[in-house]
Amino acid sequence: MGRDFENRKHAIFKTAAQKSKLYSRYGKQLYVLAKNGGASPENNPALKHLIERAKKDQVPAHVIEKACEKAAGVGGEDFVTVRYEGFGPGGCSVIVDCLTDNNNRTITDVRSAFTKAGARLGASGSVAHMFDHLAVLGLAGDNGDVVLEALLEHDIDVEDVECEEGRIRVFAKASEFYRAKTALQESFPDTELDVAEITFIPQDRRDVTGEDVAAFEKLMTLLNDCEDVQEIYHNARIVSEDEVG
Repeated sequence: MGRDFENRKHAIFKTAAQKSKLYSRYGKQLYVLAKNGGASPENNPALKHLIERAKKDQVPAHVIEKACEKAAGVGGEDFVTVRYEGFGPGGCSVIVDCLTDNNNRTITDVRSAFTKAGARLGASGSVAHMFDHLAVLGLAGDNGDVVLEALLEHDIDVEDVECEEGRIRVFAKASEFYRAKTALQESFPDTELDVAEITFIPQDRRDVTGEDVAAFEKLMTLLNDCEDVQEIYHNARIVSEDEVG
């Protein structure tokens, strides 16, 4: 149905420092999920899913085990989720999800990143309404109707099903993520899900051109360097000089 959806591109972590940051992010997320929902993946679907993602991103087993073991102990850090919204170069919209044990440090780091890139933070809710918060699941195939039928048989509230170039993408309400994932795995046991996430998908894209391209890339780099930033969503569409011409 023409939803403007682009696969999230995962960075390739080549240096030890970048790998360390990746492991730290996963360790923090795993700790929070295990702390809040129990350290047993079989009894904690959110934790099980994150462990699967961590393994796909080649996070070492000892990092995963340490986070879960730490969460099973007494005490530990008190992390909270924080979301910031703002306006990036070229007027694009940006959502930044953080996990922090020090709000003052986090807001300072995020605000600094926006300021250095010539962008500005907005109030809560200032850009989130321009995105759909959805569960997205993908698998190989060319018959979206069969997939839709299987999901409806499991009473999944489906927003959309797209089929393009041998790939099928399912869009459902964020609250339906685990049920939809389970339904697909049970209905198509021999097919691996190549996408399984809850994400913000922009309702429209904003073209970023000229000097704004470098400023946007700077903003993304600065935010990714922030210790507490976990996920970044935006509606920017980078337009090259050739395309503009």
